[in-house]
Amino acid sequence: MRNVDSGAITLAVKELFLESCIHPDPGLRPLLCGALVNETSGIARDILSQLVKNIELAGSRALPLCQDTGMAVVFLDIGQGVHIKGAWLADAVNEGVRQAYQEGFFRKSVLTALSRKNTGDNTPAVLHTQIIPGETIKISVAPKGFGSENMSRVFMLTPADGKQGVIEKVVETVRLAGGNPCPPVVLGVGVGGTFELAALNAKRALLRPLGEPSEDAQLAAMERELLERINALGIGPMGLGGNTTALAVHILEHPTHIAGLPVAVNVQCHCVRHAERTI
Repeated sequence: MRNVDSGAITLAVKELFLESCIHPDPGLRPLLCGALVNETSGIARDILSQLVKNIELAGSRALPLCQDTGMAVVFLDIGQGVHIKGAWLADAVNEGVRQAYQEGFFRKSVLTALSRKNTGDNTPAVLHTQIIPGETIKISVAPKGFGSENMSRVFMLTPADGKQGVIEKVVETVRLAGGNPCPPVVLGVGVGGTFELAALNAKRALLRPLGEPSEDAQLAAMERELLERINALGIGPMGLGGNTTALAVHILEHPTHIAGLPVAVNVQCHCVRHAERTI
């Protein structure tokens, strides 16, 4: 049994949000530069150039990549052999979020759902935990803006819909979203499981390094097909036309019931922000 002080979790969460709100996934800039080469629309090339410049300015000036620094989503993969000492785990995580958003002067967007009263410090975080073997804690954070989150969807398909049905619903989601999620987008797709697990896996899929294909050959082929279909929609950067509507599609699959085929699509804008650390 390994003891981990809750203060170490607070510090890691704080530092990860300070990092991820300013520095995107390392794969983002190369993908945008690659899209610049292949883009046929002049307006789209101008927008892509501005997005690349924005990444550079945010990093050099330590400023948020986007003014919407999102709702704090935290994944904790906790080793079975770990004992957490000190503060309650959720309190330790929320304290890290609180400190990061205060120290970074990040926008505090979290409020009560119905009365719409701002909590003042961007807490509480959305916290997902799972128990894994070992004596370490893997912390993954993902600030999630709602221009893209609002475009996300869940479908309860029938087994007869099959792979093609999944593809059609993912493409439909992007088509209906149009320019609202600030394309070019990245899509996390959860297939299988149950209603709630499909949605969780769609969000977890976005933690994969940007553009890295699935290790499953069939899923990797689906990702390529979806990317091609989506970019053929012509929505383009910021919805102003072009052949760069999406940068990547990440699919995560889970076994499901014989009577169902749940599918969730979590839309992510071009600001692909996540960071992780193991303690």
